[in-house]
Parts: sequence; C-alpha cells; structure tokens
Amino acid sequence: MLSGKTLVVAAGIFLLGLVSFGEAIMGGSEAAAHSRPYMASIQAVEGDAMKHECGGFAVADQWLMTAVHCLPAGPNGRKVVLGVHSLSQAEDTKQTFDILELHNHPQFNPDNYDNDIALIKLDRPFNSTEAVKAVAFLRAGGVNPDTNAEVETAGWGSLDNLGNRPDALHEASMGVVSSTRCGRSDYFGRKFTGNMICAHKLCPDPCDGPHRIVDSCDGDSGGPLLYNGVAVGITSNGGKKCGQVKKPGIYTIISHYTEWIDGVMGLQPDA
Repeated sequence: MLSGKTLVVAAGIFLLGLVSFGEAIMGGSEAAAHSRPYMASIQAVEGDAMKHECGGFAVADQWLMTAVHCLPAGPNGRKVVLGVHSLSQAEDTKQTFDILELHNHPQFNPDNYDNDIALIKLDRPFNSTEAVKAVAFLRAGGVNPDTNAEVETAGWGSLDNLGNRPDALHEASMGVVSSTRCGRSDYFGRKFTGNMICAHKLCPDPCDGPHRIVDSCDGDSGGPLLYNGVAVGITSNGGKKCGQVKKPGIYTIISHYTEWIDGVMGLQPDA
C-alpha cells in the first residue's frame, strides 16, 4: 500500500505531466525570420510601450485582414506593425502604422463569433520589401480545403494555457477537421456555422511528447489560415482553452465574404 507522501508525490508527477505533455500548444515552432512577410502584429498601448494583442495579415498595400473580436469597440489608439519577427527587438524591417479605418463585418455575432472578419485600412500604403508583402486570399468560387487537408497558421499567440507568449513569430501545420464533426453537440454544436472551418493536429509525431495537440491560441486571433500559400481563413475562436481534442481552432472562411470585401476595399468584381 502506498503511503500518503508517496501518493502526493505521484499526484504531483501526474499533474506535471498534464502541464508538460497534455492538451497545450506545443506543436508549433519558430518561423524563419520574415518568411511570412504578410504577418502583422496589432498592438495596444501599455504604459510607455506597445503590447501585442492580435494578429492580422496584409492583403493589399494599405489593407489588413483580421478578426472582428480583436477590435470590437474600435481602434482606440492601437497600431499595426508589419515586417516584425521579434516583438521586442529593434528590427530595421519593421513598419508601424496608425489605423485610418476599421471595418468590422456588420453581421458579426459575439455569441458564436459568426462572421468574424474585419478589414483595416492603414494610414498609408506600406513599402513593399522582402519582409513586408501582401498575401493572396481565396475569393468566391475558389476551392476551400477539404477534410484532412494540410493547412498552416502563424502568430505570436500563447504557447500554452498558462498564457506564455513567444517573442518571435511561431507557425504550425494542421489538418482540417470535418464540418460534420465540428458541428456535433460534443464539439461546437449549433455555434458552428457554414461560415467556419475548424482545424488542429493530433500528434505525437513530430511533436516532442505524446498526445500533444497543435492549435492556435490566445493572441493568434486575426491571423491567417493558409492552404497552398493562399489565405483561406481568419483565426477566430476555439473555446476557452486551447489544444482540446473536441475544441479545434475555428477559422472564418474568407471566400464567403468576397462581395463585402470588394465593397469595403473598393475593388472591382472579377469580370
């Protein structure tokens, strides 16, 4: 029979295992510096400094795509930084912008994050460099990734449910989870709509440790979901905790909003 002390030690080891190897964001890795030149950090004033709050991605020389829930009440002094890899280090590649216009989708539903797409117009066009470029996004009529298709995401979001944030941009590859599964009552139920796609990755391989889950998390919101190098989704929401088996990350399907995007950005519809 185990003594009380032995049981306490065993319980501590078990809990440590949950923290170190459980349902947390451990599967991503640091991206090569400026290998994703479309990535943006949306930052808020904190004292004398700026703090990363959400991601975004450049889709034209003066336009950024992000999520409504990142700025539900307006810009409020936030700035956009492009050409950033390290949030803390001085980098000659960084370009910082004020937000000239914020366009949140008028049908955004805060109860289930449906229509979680927003467009930001920067105060000026960015200077196109190797570290700052726009990414193509999928338009109506394009083919979205099917179940099990490999997709990618990136951001400066939390690495675990303890809120530990990286200084450098991280990236991850994941697989699309079927809409049928994500709409099940034990997943998201009726909160999951046809405007959403969900994705994560159950690994032990190539992740360092058993049963770890690759997933986006707090601070990654607004960043892109990419399929074959094209932005097909916007990081939206996946539940109160990240890396849960039955709560994959949810992404807004960009191609469902082509008409609205064209109207806001003043683009001419395809002939």
